[in-house]
Amino acid sequence: MARNADGALVLFSGGQDSATCLAWALSRFDRVETVGFDYGQRHRVELDVRNDFRAEVIRRFPDWAKRLGDDHRLDAGVIGQLGATAMTGDIAIEMAENGLPNTFVPGRNLLFFTLAAALAYRRGLRVIVGGMCETDYSGYPDCRDDTLKAQQVALSLGLDRRITIETPLMWLDKAETFALARDIGGEPLLDMIIENTHTCYLGDRSARHAWGYGCGTCPACTLRSGGWSKFKAEAA
Repeated sequence: MARNADGALVLFSGGQDSATCLAWALSRFDRVETVGFDYGQRHRVELDVRNDFRAEVIRRFPDWAKRLGDDHRLDAGVIGQLGATAMTGDIAIEMAENGLPNTFVPGRNLLFFTLAAALAYRRGLRVIVGGMCETDYSGYPDCRDDTLKAQQVALSLGLDRRITIETPLMWLDKAETFALARDIGGEPLLDMIIENTHTCYLGDRSARHAWGYGCGTCPACTLRSGGWSKFKAEAA
């Protein structure tokens, strides 16, 4: 596959989806940088495991290592000042009155892409890659394809530079996301995603399951474990 000479900035949280997107970008772009956000998230351990995943990329994929550039970590703690959610506080996960789970952090992805676009502008990067999807998700409106297309237009106008938002997982379920990782990087990449990423909303890494670490019962763990089971069944 011919690689894109333009550089890409990957929103890399340290979870399964963003790790798969990082591999996707490394297989397509000559230069790839990563950015993570500290917003006081309850599962802050994701910020630690992202370093482990990058280190494994360098160790296991020498060709990708040549294209993996700088990592950036930005303080987005202002999100916590806007009100508590089950993602930022010790609150039981449940459905809110508006029909969305209380893990929804209003404006989070909108802010992330705005910050990422400003960083990409400074770094000379024109493509921003995110792991948002509409297929296996919790109904978050800032993950929707229409939302991100609109933001792409707004960012390009506001920066007076063409910014492209790529969402390679937008129409994939979790099983298909595991399959995509296998197709991109084979068993080594699958192993890295299981061992060196974190998805559990509660930040629990005390239990290691076939699909990775987590409490096993929160919505994120349920999606990931169900996706793994479906992926293995379809691969058999």
